[in-house]
Amino acid sequence: MNNRITRKEFVNLLAVMPLLFPKSKLSKMEIQNIDAFPAKEEFEIKGTYLNAAYTHPMSRGSANQIKTFLNERLMNGKNPVGYDAFERDSEIEKFARLINAEPDEIAWIPSTMFGENFIVEGLSLPGSKQRVVTDAFHFNGSLHLYNQLQKQGLDVFIVKPENNHIDMNDLDSAIKPGTRLVSISLVSATTGFLHDLKKVCELAHSRGALVYADIIQAAGAIPIDVKVSDVDFCACSTYKWLMGDFGIGFLYVNKQALHHLKRTVIGYRQILNSENHFLPFDSISEKLFDSESKEDVPGHFEVGTFANTGISALRYSLDYLNRVGVVNIQKYRRPMIDRLKQQLPDDRFILLTPINTDSPIVSFAFKDAEKVLKPHLEGSGISISLYDHMIRISPSFYNDMDDIDKLIHVLRSVS
Repeated sequence: MNNRITRKEFVNLLAVMPLLFPKSKLSKMEIQNIDAFPAKEEFEIKGTYLNAAYTHPMSRGSANQIKTFLNERLMNGKNPVGYDAFERDSEIEKFARLINAEPDEIAWIPSTMFGENFIVEGLSLPGSKQRVVTDAFHFNGSLHLYNQLQKQGLDVFIVKPENNHIDMNDLDSAIKPGTRLVSISLVSATTGFLHDLKKVCELAHSRGALVYADIIQAAGAIPIDVKVSDVDFCACSTYKWLMGDFGIGFLYVNKQALHHLKRTVIGYRQILNSENHFLPFDSISEKLFDSESKEDVPGHFEVGTFANTGISALRYSLDYLNRVGVVNIQKYRRPMIDRLKQQLPDDRFILLTPINTDSPIVSFAFKDAEKVLKPHLEGSGISISLYDHMIRISPSFYNDMDDIDKLIHVLRSVS
């Protein structure tokens, strides 16, 4: 692709500058980071991939970290001296920095749904008649969770969207005094609707309720500050916008909220100290084994072994995200999302994502979408998420306007 721009393109670029840099003046470093996009050299992507909300491509840097880890698993003598793939504290610290948390407020978990289940079990919700408020934009696996618990007696209220929004007044009506938990997806995987997490937490806390946020479609894609929002719990896997792999994720628990959760899973990673009393040279005791538990967040939720290949991938990707800045990724992506919102909607493509939602996802209703659109998209080498009657598009910082215009052209050409 020719990197030189015409005078007309330069004028058009000036026109969108307010969208890229609204109201705040960027530092020289931030501008340099944005200038580094699209970061196509970071990846080896086949075709036009606009489907990061499904699975974000792994970078070359992360793949190399996994190769280094596999060398260690092979006991390969050529492995770099001093490399320890099982040291995980640095990755916890990097993720904590990304969401403005303390490292000891974060535990490794296998997936987002494990995280939400840990919170639900820790609050003793299964089999109880406590009230949980969620909304129809929450992840369908989570809605299934609460649907099943409702059959066991849990009082579940699902807020219905209005005009592609979850209205705060409707949430206000649903969160009655005595509500135990408000559970939401910060960014809806369905439509890209973005909650104002701080307002949700303020409302819930005013009624004595706790807040859980699924942040899998937010972490690494939009700025998150758990301290400013005052969210109690949140969780995510790492194979989407964190550019990691399957089988590993993060659970955040605010230190001030940990006392609400009982310990529901127990394993060796929770041991603070232990002592045997049956082997030669052991101290003598009536007990054959003594142990004491950790009382921090990892001590409540980490159980056994981890998906270490996934953690190895994060060695590079979390460094990258913290270095370039998620806010810069969001600013770079915004004009691409805006163009889709402006150019596609018509009587066939019905916009489902609110115009003013600054999330990484844009969705449209389209009748018989998968059946009608799949052959055209595959023939053009374009990947987006296709459903029976909906499409979901999710560009990342390796995409550019050429990718967006190619997609728009293909979609508009379908008769």
